[in-house]
Amino acid sequence: MRKLFLIALKDLKLAFRDRAALTLMLLAPFALTIGMGLITGRFSGNTNTGLSDIPLVLVNEDGGSLGNALVEMMQSKDLESLLEPQVMTDLPAAYALVDEDKTAAVIYIPAGFSDSVIPASGQSTPEEPVQIELYLNPTRPNSVGVIKTILEQFMSQVEVGRIGGQVVVTQLLTSGAIDISQAEAVGRSMGEKQANEAGQSSSIKLNRVTNSGEEVKFDILAYLAPGMALMFLMFTVSYGGRSMLVEQAAGTLPRMLTSPTTTAQVLGGKVFGIFLTGAAQMLILIFGTTLLFRLDWGAPFAVFVLVLAAALGATGWGIFLTALLKTPGQASAIGSAVMLIFGILGGSFINVEMMPDWIQFISRITPNRWGLDGFTTLALGGGFANILTPIIGLLAMAAILFVISVVIFSRRGIGRL
Repeated sequence: MRKLFLIALKDLKLAFRDRAALTLMLLAPFALTIGMGLITGRFSGNTNTGLSDIPLVLVNEDGGSLGNALVEMMQSKDLESLLEPQVMTDLPAAYALVDEDKTAAVIYIPAGFSDSVIPASGQSTPEEPVQIELYLNPTRPNSVGVIKTILEQFMSQVEVGRIGGQVVVTQLLTSGAIDISQAEAVGRSMGEKQANEAGQSSSIKLNRVTNSGEEVKFDILAYLAPGMALMFLMFTVSYGGRSMLVEQAAGTLPRMLTSPTTTAQVLGGKVFGIFLTGAAQMLILIFGTTLLFRLDWGAPFAVFVLVLAAALGATGWGIFLTALLKTPGQASAIGSAVMLIFGILGGSFINVEMMPDWIQFISRITPNRWGLDGFTTLALGGGFANILTPIIGLLAMAAILFVISVVIFSRRGIGRL
């Protein structure tokens, strides 16, 4: 066991002494994260997402003018290319669709919403208006952001209508244009008329919850930074595999096997070294983005466990490629290609939700997709229990690839690779 650790630590030190490798392991992910952040508006305020056909469920128990207006707006022709709304009456079933990742969000309009904003005849305005609830899917941050923006704009219009109606009625009463008996009818009419005008929301609140029940705010950088880190993690593990082939070509591995060191210790040490290098890279990037950009990655323990799982999954692919390839040149070229392909499939450049269903299915073979799902969930307020599926997926991936790699190594012989 001691020899295994010594071999791993030796490889870890060599990786961090290589300036070219450090550039791609650390500087490149930082640079691309900053660039993508500028493009998407993280540092400029631009919020364009480029999404379309976002699945959305509407549950309207209000039945009043405002509740119906919200449903009609979400189903309008202006939003038909952006949203795919579905109206349901069963609220628990709608929430289940979010939990099963079959829709991006549920907008629940509770009974009494319209009357709480524009009271019916003989009723007084409540101190706290009935709140609309947005039940969001933490694994679809961009889609949720679009829906939230549209909903908040509607709430702003409703608030303007309510305040506008009050102001108009007060002015009419002061001028003597109407008497007190007409005030209620005029105010209600004006409020409904002005509810569709743009404005700023102040007193009507939007209750935003995840399936953990907590209000959250999503930072687009919490999607971009993990995407870049996971993509370059694939470079790190392929670099580690390439180093094994370099040592084989230089005769280092055969000499190690002639020493009192078993094949299992040599192979285990090399694999452990690749894993340590990948995990160290991810942790450095997380610490750096937290320090420089004040990025909240989520619960520290859950983040740490997810980093280890992602490093294991990526290491599995690195060892698998090493077992298949014969020369350092092949490892370098194919490793770079796999890094880019996995980056695209895993969502580092393009939101996976925008891709066809069959590509979304294939993306599950990449550690990038599992890891990004987990990091996004944590950034949206999820805990360790919410990322068990990505962790299990990454660990299963690592185990399968390790077993296949050992079989290939045993047939070829580690000394010959």
